[in-house]
Amino acid sequence: YVMLLTLSPYTPRYRDRVSPPGVMIRPHLNGFTIAFNVSQPNTWQPYVDSMHHFLAAYDDKVQEEKNIQCVPGQYFIQGGDDSEEKKACQFKRSLLQNCSGIEDPTFGYSKGQPCILLKMNRIIGYRPGAGVPVSVDCKVQKGNESHLRSVDFYPGNGTFDLMYYPYYGKFTHVNYTSPLVAMHFTDVEKNHLIPIQCSLNGKGIINDLNSDRFLGRIIFTLSIGK
Repeated sequence: YVMLLTLSPYTPRYRDRVSPPGVMIRPHLNGFTIAFNVSQPNTWQPYVDSMHHFLAAYDDKVQEEKNIQCVPGQYFIQGGDDSEEKKACQFKRSLLQNCSGIEDPTFGYSKGQPCILLKMNRIIGYRPGAGVPVSVDCKVQKGNESHLRSVDFYPGNGTFDLMYYPYYGKFTHVNYTSPLVAMHFTDVEKNHLIPIQCSLNGKGIINDLNSDRFLGRIIFTLSIGK
C-alpha cells in the first residue's frame, strides 16, 4: 500500500523504454478482412455505419468547441503540474477530404473505392519521428503487386503532424483526439483477395518485427466484388 502511494495516476514512473507505437484500422468489424460487393449495399453499409460512428468525435463543430488550433510542424509541449488538465489540438474530419464522409457519405464503398483509417496507438509522452512527421505507405503484402494500383492519403501526404504529440494520458488530456491518416484505395483489382500491408515510416519506428504484426504496421485483406 505504501509503495502504491508513491505512484502517480497521471504518468508512468519509468518511460525510458517506451515501445514504438502499434497501429489499428477503422472500420474494424469482423477481423481484418474488408469484403463487399459494390452492387449489394447491404454488404458495405455496415462498414459505412462504423466509419460514421467512429468519426462522430471528429466532427468539425465538436472539435472547434472542445479543442484548440495548434501550430503545425512542431510538438505541442505543455508544462505545469502532472495533474493539470492539458489542452488538445483540433483534428477535424474535414481534413480527411474525400475520406471524411462529408461529400461522399459512403466513404467510397458504393464506388468500390473504400476509405480505411489508420490510427497510431497512444503512448504517454511519446514523440514519434524524432522531430520529423511519421508517414504511411501501403503495398501488397504478398502476391501480385499490380492488384493495388493507386492509394491516396489524407491529410496532406499521409503524415501524422507533430502538433498532436506528446500525449499526456486520459486523466489530464481529456479531450485528446488521436490524429488519423485516411487511405483511399481508388484503384484496386476487383474479385480478388488482396493482402495489404500499411506501415508507419519514420525515425525510431519499427515495422518489420515478425512476431508482432501490429507494431508499426497492420496487415488486412481487401476483397471488392462487382
